[in-house]
Amino acid sequence: MQPPEGGRQWLALTERPIDVGAVHAWCVQPGCGAVVLFSGTVRDHAVEGEVTRDGVAALDYEAYDGPCQAVFAEIEAEARRRWPVVERIAIVHRVGRVGLGESSVVVAVGAPHRPEAFEAGRWVIDAVKASAPIWKHEQWSAGAGWGTGAAPVRRPHEVGR
Repeated sequence: MQPPEGGRQWLALTERPIDVGAVHAWCVQPGCGAVVLFSGTVRDHAVEGEVTRDGVAALDYEAYDGPCQAVFAEIEAEARRRWPVVERIAIVHRVGRVGLGESSVVVAVGAPHRPEAFEAGRWVIDAVKASAPIWKHEQWSAGAGWGTGAAPVRRPHEVGR
């Protein structure tokens, strides 16, 4: 997957591994003294309340491209409303099988200063988790099942800081 040429947002679903370095490099701009990047990776266990499932080997993600892109665009717009100085915002999420240690989602924010970059980056990943129509099916040593920690979907503007 190639980054967009120009523009201020990179909003994508991909079946290919995410090039985390390329996402970071795309967010670096002359007026930005800070780039905050979050990479969510597949870990070897899942936690749901008091229950831990060991032996997670992979996650399978499903998403509806059109509705997901619309939510990503809402998140990007809301982040710019809350932090107008932000230059670039990237939201790149995998679909399909994602193996242990691979990035399933990468969010990056470029801003003139670190406080806005950190705050916006944290909010963007929280909004993706709360709002995007993406489903996770876990594959572990003793079986498989839909992802832990599911919650009702919220609109991006409803996600707190």
